[in-house]
Amino acid sequence: MMTETSKKPTLGLKAKKRIGVISTYVVLTILSIIWIIPILWIILHSFREEYNASGDFVGIVVSHYFPKSYGVENYRLLFTASYYGVQNAFIKWWTNTLIVAVFCCLISTFLVLSVGYCMSKLRFKMRKPFMNLSMVLGLFPGFMSMVAIYYLLKAIGLTQNLFGLILAYSAGAGMGFQVPKGFFDVIPSSLVESAKLDGCSNFKIFIRIILPLSKPIIIYQLLMAFTGPWMDFIFAKVIMGDMNPDKWTVSVGLYSLLFGPQADTSLFSQFAAGCVCVGVPIVLLFMFLQKYYVEGVTAGAVKG
Repeated sequence: MMTETSKKPTLGLKAKKRIGVISTYVVLTILSIIWIIPILWIILHSFREEYNASGDFVGIVVSHYFPKSYGVENYRLLFTASYYGVQNAFIKWWTNTLIVAVFCCLISTFLVLSVGYCMSKLRFKMRKPFMNLSMVLGLFPGFMSMVAIYYLLKAIGLTQNLFGLILAYSAGAGMGFQVPKGFFDVIPSSLVESAKLDGCSNFKIFIRIILPLSKPIIIYQLLMAFTGPWMDFIFAKVIMGDMNPDKWTVSVGLYSLLFGPQADTSLFSQFAAGCVCVGVPIVLLFMFLQKYYVEGVTAGAVKG
């Protein structure tokens, strides 16, 4: 009798745990479906070949979720059409974005890793106050400085210029050193001390010893530094303005198709095709570099 009664609470506890796990999976599945629906709709709309009464492509509002006819005409028009007087405008905008993202990626990654190394392995008088200040400033969103950055760039003649946009994205990148610092804290300080005894400077230690051991955090920072400028709209819109369409980034260009001076709602299908073209490179990068990305996040977060 004692054995049977002692088993009942155990069985009840297992059933409750099982119900809890099933409920969690159900909730996550529902949330995943809700999250996927708009993304799938954009992808389907990019392949939609349906026309309205005027003979133009259907706009944003349609009566059915799945297209009645599929094709790649939207992609063909996107890559060959001229918008705002710019020949092959999307290719030009895409190239501008790639240039900005690549340069920001390299500059920002070097700055962030350098500051992270200094905060982790060097000891100087204002180290802790600087770390505290960076933590406080990190609580404020970056777009709060947008107006100040615009007027600073305007004062030196770098608005509506890709170099000015690169400068705006990468100049303050070193303030995001917390994750790299956490990763560098894991690396034994004895390596740095031994290298200093052998006569190595801090720069040589950073380049020849620290970076070869930091592949995960380098990949993580490269991804973060690339995706920021690649997908950003606010800074690009403010800094680039409306005067030089050939200097726009892809986010500003796609926005102008629907809300610019020459906006046309029938261009929404091409807008959707452009969104897919912007998203595919980021998805591929994360798929191929996911292992290093996770290692960089976990190693930096645990110690940091």
